[in-house]
Amino acid sequence: MNSEIRNLEPKELWNKFADLNAVPRPSKKEERVIAFMRNFGESLGLITEIDKVGNVLIKKPATLGMEDRKTVVMQSHLDMVHQKNADTVFDFDQQGIEMYVDGDWVRAKGTTLGADNGLGVATIMAILASEEIEHPAIEALFTIDEETGMTGAMGLEGGWLQGDILLNLDTEEDDEIGVGCAGGIDVTAKRKYTEEVLPEGKTAYTISVTGLNGGHSGMDIHKGLGNANKIMNRMLFDGFENFGLQVNQIKGGSLRNAIPRESFATVVVDTIHESAFEYEMNELTLVIKKEFNIADPDLTIDIKKTELPSKVMELGVQEGVIKALYAAHNGVYTMSASISDLVETSNNIAKVTVAEGEIIIECLTRSSVESSKGDLVNKLRATFELIGCEVNTSGDYPGWAPNMESPILKVMDDLYEKLNGEKAHVAACHAGLECGILGQHYPNMDMISFGPTILGAHSPDERASISSAQKYWKFVLEILKEIPKR
Repeated sequence: MNSEIRNLEPKELWNKFADLNAVPRPSKKEERVIAFMRNFGESLGLITEIDKVGNVLIKKPATLGMEDRKTVVMQSHLDMVHQKNADTVFDFDQQGIEMYVDGDWVRAKGTTLGADNGLGVATIMAILASEEIEHPAIEALFTIDEETGMTGAMGLEGGWLQGDILLNLDTEEDDEIGVGCAGGIDVTAKRKYTEEVLPEGKTAYTISVTGLNGGHSGMDIHKGLGNANKIMNRMLFDGFENFGLQVNQIKGGSLRNAIPRESFATVVVDTIHESAFEYEMNELTLVIKKEFNIADPDLTIDIKKTELPSKVMELGVQEGVIKALYAAHNGVYTMSASISDLVETSNNIAKVTVAEGEIIIECLTRSSVESSKGDLVNKLRATFELIGCEVNTSGDYPGWAPNMESPILKVMDDLYEKLNGEKAHVAACHAGLECGILGQHYPNMDMISFGPTILGAHSPDERASISSAQKYWKFVLEILKEIPKR
C-alpha cells in the first residue's frame, strides 16, 4: 500500500513521490498536476509561475553561505506514461497510482509506476520544501507532456530561466551521468480501404498476442524484446499466404514511446481449411514462443473461434498492408560508430489500427544523427507509400550533443567516484531527453542528466530501486553543496 512507501528512506523523497502519485497525470492531461505544483510552490511562500503551455517554475533563494554559487535549474517532467495490463481495471484520468514494496523495489499494481519522471519531480519538491538542505539558488522547472511530444520543452521561451547549470533528473541508471541523447520524430501512415461483405462458408477467429514485457522504445530497443505488432503481422502473413486469411480488424499497441506488448485481430478463413489453419497457427506459435523464450518468456498467442463479422478488408489492400508491415523496419537500425554500444538510430512500430475502412500505422523513429534519422524515415515512407498510404511526420525534436568538457560533468564525475569508490559511466543514451530542446532555448547552459535506477519504464513492469534511491539522494545533496561559484 502507499502508506508503506511513506516509511521508506529517504522519507522526504518517498513522501513527496507518494503525494505526487496520488494526482492523476497522464500526458496531455496535466491540468490537475499543474494545479498541484502551483499550490505546492505557493504554500512554501516561493515565487511560482506557469507559462503559456503549462510548464511550472518555482524559485528558491540560496541557503545561507551559498549565495555566491551559480544558479541551478533542477528539471523534471510532470507527465507519466499510462500503460496497464489487459486484466487491470484502472482509470488513469481519475485514480492515483497504487504502489507496493517488493523487496528492494517499489512497484505499481498492474500499471506503470510513474517513477519516470516522478522520482525526479519528488526530488526537487523535497529540496524546495526542506529548511535544512544546503543549496545554491534554485529554479525548479517542471515541464509538461514530455512523453508524447515534449511540447512543454518546445514551448519554453528563452529568458524565463536565469540559471547557469541544468540538472535533468530523468536518467534511469544510478551509475550513469548522461551527456547526450537521441532526437526523435513521429511517422504516421494512413489510408482508406473498402470493406467487403463476408462471403458464406467462413469461420472467424480472434488472434491475441499478449504477455510481452514491452518497455521504453529508446532505452530498451536493443534488448531483443518482442514487438506485438510485428508478431501479429507474422501470424497474419502466414495465414494469408497459406489459407487466404481475411482481416476484419487489427488493434495493436498504445503509445509511440512504448514497445507494444499486446495486439488483437479478428480474421476469417474458409471453413474447409479450419483444421489445417488451427494446426498451422499453433505450430507457428510454438516457433515464435521458442524464439522469444529468453527475452519474453511470458509471451502468449491465442487463436480462438469467434462470431462471424459482417465485413472484411478488400483483399488487395490487405495483402499490401501485411507485406508492408513485414518489410517495415523495427528495432535497431544502426549502432553509433563514435560511442561504443550506443544505439544510433532505431524505429518502433508502435501502433497498428485497422478498422472500419481505415488503416493507421504509427511509428517513433529515434537517432542521435539527423541524417541517419532522415534516412530511416525515408525508408519507412517508401515502404508505406508503395501500398498507397499517405505518410506524415510530426513532433520532430533534436538530440543533445555531448560536451565532454562540461564543468558540471567534471564536478559530478569526481564526486561520484569519491562517494562510491568507482567511476561513473559517462554516456549518451538512445532515449529522448528534454536537454536537446532546452539547449536550443538556452545554448550557454551547462547540462547534465542523472537519476536513480528505474527498470521497465513505460510498461506495467516499471519498478524503482529503493537502495538506488538512497544512493542517488545522497549524490544529489552532495552535488548541490559542490556547485561552483559564479
